Amino acid sequence: MSSTSPLSTEERQSRFELRTLLETSRLLIESQDPDFVLNNLLLITMGKLLVPKGMIMIHKPGDEAYFVSKSKGRGWLAEDDEIIADFDQDILDTSVLTGEKYASVFETLGIEKESTIFNLKTSNHHLGFLCLGPKGTKQPLTNHETEFIESLAIISSVAIANSRMFQELRYINRRLDRKVHDLNTLLELSKDFNMMVDRDEIARVFKFAMLGQMLIRTFFFALDVDGEKTIVSISGVTEEPDDIQLEKLFELEDVTHVDGSEECHFLTDNNIELVIGLRFQNEKIAVVGVGPRATKEGYGKEEVNFLQSLGNLALLTIQKTLLLEERIEKHRMEEELSLAKTIQEGLLPNPIPTIKGFDIAAINVSSRQVGGDYFDILKLPDNGNLIAIADVTGKGVPASLLMANLQSMLHALAPIDVTLEDASSRINDIIHENTPADKFITFFWGKLSTDGNLFKYVNAGHNPPMLFRKGTTEPELLEKGGVILGAMPSLMPYESDEVELKSGDLLVCFTDGVTEAMNPDQTEEYEEHRLIECIKKHIDKSSEEIIDEIIRDINRFSDNIQYDDITMIVLRKD
Repeated sequence: MSSTSPLSTEERQSRFELRTLLETSRLLIESQDPDFVLNNLLLITMGKLLVPKGMIMIHKPGDEAYFVSKSKGRGWLAEDDEIIADFDQDILDTSVLTGEKYASVFETLGIEKESTIFNLKTSNHHLGFLCLGPKGTKQPLTNHETEFIESLAIISSVAIANSRMFQELRYINRRLDRKVHDLNTLLELSKDFNMMVDRDEIARVFKFAMLGQMLIRTFFFALDVDGEKTIVSISGVTEEPDDIQLEKLFELEDVTHVDGSEECHFLTDNNIELVIGLRFQNEKIAVVGVGPRATKEGYGKEEVNFLQSLGNLALLTIQKTLLLEERIEKHRMEEELSLAKTIQEGLLPNPIPTIKGFDIAAINVSSRQVGGDYFDILKLPDNGNLIAIADVTGKGVPASLLMANLQSMLHALAPIDVTLEDASSRINDIIHENTPADKFITFFWGKLSTDGNLFKYVNAGHNPPMLFRKGTTEPELLEKGGVILGAMPSLMPYESDEVELKSGDLLVCFTDGVTEAMNPDQTEEYEEHRLIECIKKHIDKSSEEIIDEIIRDINRFSDNIQYDDITMIVLRKD
């Protein structure tokens, strides 16, 4: 029979430990749970060495701190305890630490010098320490035992690193899945939003997205349209915010986690946890506030991003509806202005009436679609002719409406046997009583006698028409009259004057759009002296040609930029 030698016993022991290491390494490396790895490491080493106390401390990168992951026995730190410790690199590179050589480390960790510390590390990273108390026999660890624990620590370190990597991959995959889900949700919602033109429907879909996708029961969506802040969608709120509270909501940071310091009781009263500002062209025009989620989860970066994206989808759709409404309104206004222009053009004489013995021409050029300038040429019951020109303050539709009123009054008074002076007073009183204080009319009109030799006129604050006598170089100004129409009641009667017209005389009536035309720099006006020079230069031409030359000269001076309505009547006696 063969006897068992001490060497063969040691050999069997080594083989057993090797199998233990192999089985343990397989078990630990296949595990994807760091807690399982650490727990097995501590239990196997304590069982192998029969030590009553053991502890695993994990390093917290960047904090120079360690927290206790596992702890068995009494007298040492408990699980989840944390200490601040910054060890030199040579300590972190040492596989096994003993109390005799590294007393400061043991003192820092608060363990006996008779204990043993094994470094948990991979080739690149320090993970922490495995701390084992003295053996129950009080005997030091043998070289064989130290090598076994050291090998187990290496295997466990690799397993911990792998499990951390797997956990990080699972976390990344979950995040990717969440992002894919969020993107799909946003894509579907964008399709729904793109089909909507009704703001109430947009608010309803936004509400269902909050309730269904985010599981949020309490939220609000506030919108600022041209300075007017209103609530577009709301749910779970006891009372809507007043104007002051709405202003405070728009003053918050773009991402505000509510902590009670916002001085807005609406948020705290309704348990709002997060407020997100939404911007359009770098201007904050909307605010979304949300309460707690039904899942009790908080609002991290991903949730904030999703809410911002969802809010922006709703906001852009609302902006689209506003632009659509604006376009429809603009189109409607353009149609109405086009109709108003047609009506206004119909109020002006077209074609220009002929007057026997005279060459007459007139023009009206509005700076907008409709304007406030007016001219008229009417045949009177006595076969005389009435010539009128006027300029209403302002531009656009209000001026055109007042111009239309003046036209109707003029046509109503023309057939009546009433003097120019009395008629001017009546028109002034009606306009003064029925228009705002800032609306008035400069007005000039006159009656041409039946034979065309006399022209009686009244000037109500209008640019004085210029009468160029044949053979003279400077014009006469027809200034006689009174105050502009509508400025005040007719306290003083209007005065009239009468001039005799001879063959070759030229009468030019115009509005201030002619003389007040500006150069491109807007530093100088066209003024009367340029008008006079232009007329004198072309005085031998026909009335229509004179108007054309004046218009051309104004356009050259202003570089074709028109700021005001331009109206002229040119009358030459044959």
